[in-house]
Amino acid sequence: ERLNALLGELDISHLAKNKAYTLSGGERRRVEITRALSTEPKFMLLDEPFSGIDPIAVEDIQKIVYRLKEKNLGILVTDHNVRETLSITDRAYIMCDGEILKSGTAEFLASDPEARKIYLGERFKLN
Repeated sequence: ERLNALLGELDISHLAKNKAYTLSGGERRRVEITRALSTEPKFMLLDEPFSGIDPIAVEDIQKIVYRLKEKNLGILVTDHNVRETLSITDRAYIMCDGEILKSGTAEFLASDPEARKIYLGERFKLN
């Protein structure tokens, strides 16, 4: 019953009987999140959730993350897709070789000259 509720919540009930290899990248990502949520975690790690999925699926995953945040689930996201990731974070870290080089809100990092120089690029803008 819990699984059916999660499948419905993430709008993938229609995929319940599909083989994993037939799913699109975005569908696969939602199934992965559903599987993790089935254990009722307090925290979740999303490793490159925006990699290999189309723009509509990116938006779907962002909406899921917002809903999970509203339910007070802690979420750690690692991703190189900076615009997509910064738009859903409360706090971000720029790391290199295991060291935190810069940290702050998306707005702070986007306007920080050092963050722009070392990672984001001089022309970087938030959406």
